[in-house]
Amino acid sequence: MLELLGSGLFSLWLDAAGVEVKPMNALDVLAWQSSPGLVLAPDPNPVGTNTVNKYLKELVSSKVITNDLTSSQGIWMQSGPMLMANHQGTTPLPAASLTKVATSLAVLTKLGMRYQFETTVGTNGNLKNGVLKGDLILNAGGDPLFVWEEAIALGNTLNRMGIKRVEGNLIINGDFAINFQRHPILAGQFLQQALNYKTWPRAAALQYNIMPKGTPKPELVIVGKVKLSEKANPKQTLLVRHRSLPLHRIVKEMNVFSNNEMAQMLADAIGGAKAVQSIAAKVAKFPESEIQLINGSGLGVENRISPRAASAMFMTLHRNAKANNMTIADLFPTAGFDSRGTMYGRKLPAATVIKTGTLRDVSALAGVMPTRDRGLVWFAIINRGTQVWSLRKTQDKLLQTLEKQLQTANNPPTAIQKNVLPKLGASSRNEVISQN
Repeated sequence: MLELLGSGLFSLWLDAAGVEVKPMNALDVLAWQSSPGLVLAPDPNPVGTNTVNKYLKELVSSKVITNDLTSSQGIWMQSGPMLMANHQGTTPLPAASLTKVATSLAVLTKLGMRYQFETTVGTNGNLKNGVLKGDLILNAGGDPLFVWEEAIALGNTLNRMGIKRVEGNLIINGDFAINFQRHPILAGQFLQQALNYKTWPRAAALQYNIMPKGTPKPELVIVGKVKLSEKANPKQTLLVRHRSLPLHRIVKEMNVFSNNEMAQMLADAIGGAKAVQSIAAKVAKFPESEIQLINGSGLGVENRISPRAASAMFMTLHRNAKANNMTIADLFPTAGFDSRGTMYGRKLPAATVIKTGTLRDVSALAGVMPTRDRGLVWFAIINRGTQVWSLRKTQDKLLQTLEKQLQTANNPPTAIQKNVLPKLGASSRNEVISQN
């Protein structure tokens, strides 16, 4: 049921579900395979519609929302090409951090699952007896997950090259952020601290303590100040090339913690919000009128996405992950496996892969839930109302109710698996270019 490999299996699946099979199904299956968010038939089993209708009534009766806000709630549920439930499903609504689903799809499409951001370190001086007579130059490439551990590993690499002291300044060139701090001077000051363990703030020491046992503590003193450069020095000698984690792991961390700075850096890397909007609609094959973005993070009610579009993007990411021998759980948190970030405190059916979204008066939830009777159920719920915590609880209850009626999947499908935590601070991603 989870895979439709040809028109014959497709027809059998629809027939078993009680949907009349027509001669056009052979063509329909080709269309559905090329556009996984496409709906070809309504679900003859009313369980999805009935459950959603009851959910909407309970929102009002329990006073989680007022009656006039019913039309502001959006829901879309789909199993394969069958539509299970639709309430305002094609209406673009304030989607909060569901925007990051669009950012994920666009950046992975544009750059590739295994793309790595590059940051190089160079100098305009010479090294003698451990002292660099000149400036240390950082040429940033927009890495959104350059954190304490990465800086510590970089400092250790420079120490192994014999650099213990820099007599000049730390020059920052390009789009540099560390610990999600994008202000270039502040980011440079954090880096300067990280390169010398004697100046570590408490946060750096805490992150060091979770690095592999035996990791050295870097000791690189920079005498000068942090300065900015508008363009790279063409005469610098490159010393080290640092590569980020693969993009799919960066996207996963962004989505687990719903990190706004990471999301905006990823969007900026491919041209900004309008590029994200255009690419996502084109790749997931839904009308661009169903997605309206002003940034890549979802901050602001001006970011609007229809529930149908959110589901279509999730389904497309699922397909693209499989094509790269990955799973949708490599990109988003999974109930029962991830307890970090936005998954904390949620009571969702096991193996449900999700993305949350929250603003002052918006609570959104989208993803995929495995079931026995309907295979993978794709869903998007966008709620408007000021009782955000109550809305979250009712979303969880809605999916719990649906799972009971469709039965728990006997085993989580191979599309949804546990995956390992990212290895931050790996020295193997630092390449020595020149010993100066």
